[in-house]
Amino acid sequence: MSKNARPAILEVGGMTCEDCARHVTTALEAVGAQDVSVAWRAGEARLSVPEGLAEAALRAAVEGAGYRPGPLRLLGAGTPGDAAAGSADYDLVVVGAGSAAFAAAIKATEAGYKVALVEHGTLGGTCVNVGCVPSKALLRAGELAWAAGHHPFAGLSTSSGPVDLGALVAQKDELVGQLRQMKYAELVEAYGFAVVPGHGRFIGPDVLEVDGRSLRGRVYLVATGASPAVPPVPGLAAAGYLTSTSALQLTEVPKRLVVIGANAIGLELGQFFLHIGSQVTFIDVAERIAPFEEPEVSAALASVLTGEGATVHVGAQVLGVRRDKDHLDVTVSVGERHLGLVADEILVATGRRPNTEGLGLEQAGVKVDRRGAVVVDEELRTANPRIFGAGDVTGAPQFVYVSAYEGALAVDNALLGAGRKVDFTGLPRVTFTSPQVASAGLTEAQAAESGFEVETSVLPLAAVPRALVNHDTHGLVKLVAEAGTGRLLGASFLAEGAGDVVQSAVLAIRHGITTAELAATFHPYLTMAEALKLASQTFTRDVDKLSCCAA
Repeated sequence: MSKNARPAILEVGGMTCEDCARHVTTALEAVGAQDVSVAWRAGEARLSVPEGLAEAALRAAVEGAGYRPGPLRLLGAGTPGDAAAGSADYDLVVVGAGSAAFAAAIKATEAGYKVALVEHGTLGGTCVNVGCVPSKALLRAGELAWAAGHHPFAGLSTSSGPVDLGALVAQKDELVGQLRQMKYAELVEAYGFAVVPGHGRFIGPDVLEVDGRSLRGRVYLVATGASPAVPPVPGLAAAGYLTSTSALQLTEVPKRLVVIGANAIGLELGQFFLHIGSQVTFIDVAERIAPFEEPEVSAALASVLTGEGATVHVGAQVLGVRRDKDHLDVTVSVGERHLGLVADEILVATGRRPNTEGLGLEQAGVKVDRRGAVVVDEELRTANPRIFGAGDVTGAPQFVYVSAYEGALAVDNALLGAGRKVDFTGLPRVTFTSPQVASAGLTEAQAAESGFEVETSVLPLAAVPRALVNHDTHGLVKLVAEAGTGRLLGASFLAEGAGDVVQSAVLAIRHGITTAELAATFHPYLTMAEALKLASQTFTRDVDKLSCCAA
């Protein structure tokens, strides 16, 4: 895109195939349009309009090719900073280099804008380096180690010996390095945006300083992510502890592990160490583990963990920690009782805090909330109209796919003037325990708080043929539907492969599908996906009285 060109979208009617798209592309390029990309199914042409090229010429070109030109929409109109564009080093400057940052950089670069990412740490952010990728690689190893010594099938002789955690961690680190190179480092070169190493901080409403160098952007995106939060437990800092980051680097299996926090991260990593030989105790201040899930899911998962040998204390508070030679003494209150626990390691998994310290947000006029999260509106704009925020740093749901979604949406609004609003309808969440927890939409309590009258169904996995043939019926499905209409509002699964099954529920929730429609939909027999159909049938039928595959 030339310096004075404006990105735009021209609606085009009458296109029916790729040949049509090529004809329109050729016609628009012939009159001077740049960066033309035509999507015939969407009925639109994305292009850059150089200064002096009239809309009439574009419309005439489309008509001459035999198609119907619709409205032309110039993007980026009124974008904050347009008047200062000539003095800017980049159209978009992103602080951070994780999933939100890369999604934004790719989207903006594809639209022809000049982009820079400022990063003082490791390229790729949390997910690929110390989050999703390394943890799930280790979790899978733990599942296999546990299954080798605890399978339910007659006639099979298997065993699980000691785990070489150092070898597992080395393999995990190799995978992380490969993916960081493939999915981040190589993309920088492929797309051609800049990565500026160093710590970025705002020194004014429109200037970012990077290690003493001033960097100016037409617009900015803060996408610095979040880090493990540590509660102020007396003695904890002096005694030493693990976080979700440092726990992934252990090379020796701790004999006794206390996990403070029994939400997704604590449950995943705690069960991993349980599976490879640690004696694990979970502690949570809430009245149940997985406190944001349905109560039935929490209870069933707690049963699984205790059945595997874990100890679970809920409604509990850690009063203090003390190091005593080669072990840690942990004092816990559970109701009226005080317990003394002994541990070799303590894993703190009590949430994550936004990475906003040292960014100079006050100097930029950007507001943060009491937790330090960047405050944004529905279009991800901060109190400074030239600065946007995306991902974990804003307090959004902390999933990598949410960060990527928000990074791209922020560019749509900041540079392309799209006016899109964040929409989390049907957002899925997965906890990668074994069995997995997966949910989408509203829980029963959330639906009631939102003013819905609801009906629910709870289907134990003992009613699901796939679970029966697996000889593993630990788990359930719970559906929440709007009373009267039957519209699906929420779905929760505790089952093998729940993270895959939940996607059907995501689509149903987003598109207003009812439980009756789900019950009438084909679901392949002897898959866990069939559990969604069976749970939908339970609103009107007793599935125990149906034959296999009964409609």
